[in-house]
Amino acid sequence: MMRYIRYGFLAVLGIVLVSVSLTNRQMVQLQLMPDALSDLLGFNLATSLPLFLVVLGGIVAGLVIGFLWEWLREHKHRKDATVKKTEVKKLEREVKKLKKKQNEGQDDVLALLDEAS
Repeated sequence: MMRYIRYGFLAVLGIVLVSVSLTNRQMVQLQLMPDALSDLLGFNLATSLPLFLVVLGGIVAGLVIGFLWEWLREHKHRKDATVKKTEVKKLEREVKKLKKKQNEGQDDVLALLDEAS
């Protein structure tokens, strides 16, 4: 059921994006700097693009910046998880070694039963 809801949502989103794109086809000029600052510095990069590309590009750029920001923010949590994982593996090896040492002189069946508990 949730799969159909997701597909329905994606279909509606696609229809909305296509209709916005078809409606906003007029060309707009994008400039790197305002006119006063470009006159002062002596150069200005400019390009003409359809309005829908500017809007959709802004949305995509915002998503990419947000994902990158979140990935950088979560670095400390990933680092802590890696340290904990390494510590758990080390402790598991130590427990296995101690169980092996404890069961050294015992019968094999009793050692297996002792390891299981």
